[in-house]
Amino acid sequence: MRTITALFIGLGSIGTRHLKNMDTLCRQRGLTLQADALRSDLQRPLRPGVEPLLHAQFTSLEDPQALAQYDLAFITNPTSLHAQALEWVRGRAGALFIEKPIFSAEQRDLDLSALLDPGQKAYVAAPMRWCGTMLALKKVLPTLHPYCARVICSSYLPDWRPGVDYRTVYSAHRALGGGVTIDLIHEWDYLVDLFGVPQEIHNFKGTYSDLEIDSDDLSVYIARYPSFLAEVHLDYFGRGYRRAIELFCKDGSAVADFGAGTLTLPDGSVQHCEEDVNQRYLREMAYFLDYAQGSERQSCNPPAMALNVLKLTLGEI
Repeated sequence: MRTITALFIGLGSIGTRHLKNMDTLCRQRGLTLQADALRSDLQRPLRPGVEPLLHAQFTSLEDPQALAQYDLAFITNPTSLHAQALEWVRGRAGALFIEKPIFSAEQRDLDLSALLDPGQKAYVAAPMRWCGTMLALKKVLPTLHPYCARVICSSYLPDWRPGVDYRTVYSAHRALGGGVTIDLIHEWDYLVDLFGVPQEIHNFKGTYSDLEIDSDDLSVYIARYPSFLAEVHLDYFGRGYRRAIELFCKDGSAVADFGAGTLTLPDGSVQHCEEDVNQRYLREMAYFLDYAQGSERQSCNPPAMALNVLKLTLGEI
């Protein structure tokens, strides 16, 4: 049985999800996962079910337990610390999985060549691309020819992590890379994936609600493409979860409702794509493992593209 070695830098909620999914995927494929964790504090409790999945834990890659080379490395620590983590693992991993966004807003001018070796395999997380509703939309998109796109992601930050004080998480703090403008970078990631980079973009953002945060809780965009306009609304304060894209077309609207898991076509027919949210992450992890083991050097979302999307979310194109 072949062994896959993986290093996890950051085992919060998303790092834990990726670890568990990679373990599940390896078991399904008859592979053995040897996962190590580079942690800032070994005394901090891990989430339930994590410790049995780990081979070793350490606070420095100089630790004798750390491998000189890993098959995979997961950069899943706070956004503002991604660059530091990339420096630590430079030259020590076959393929990198970097959580989104790739860097914080203040780090958008970092030189990728100073952090990644030439030819380094790397993928930046883009789970919305892998959800069932998005996959269904992509199939019909060539037939739609939209005049306008309207995108919304509205949710209530205190409900994101049950049992956790929202004021303590990175999303609430600009210095840690929080704020809807880049925290909800998924929307611009999938728009660029679907339609490319817009010709022009205007963004207005700020903190407008009563949430006790110092990051922006509302970000609104208007963007111009060669043949249509796009509107994007992102917020942390919507009490009813809404995540959707509506495409206004000649014969009616197509609505991909990611919250409901449905795709409504201009003729009124509805495709049902309901599934557990973890399915998109499992598809993403399957892609990443295939990519890591394959011959293709560039992933479907390489760091350079992810950095460009980050700049776009900040109104820079």
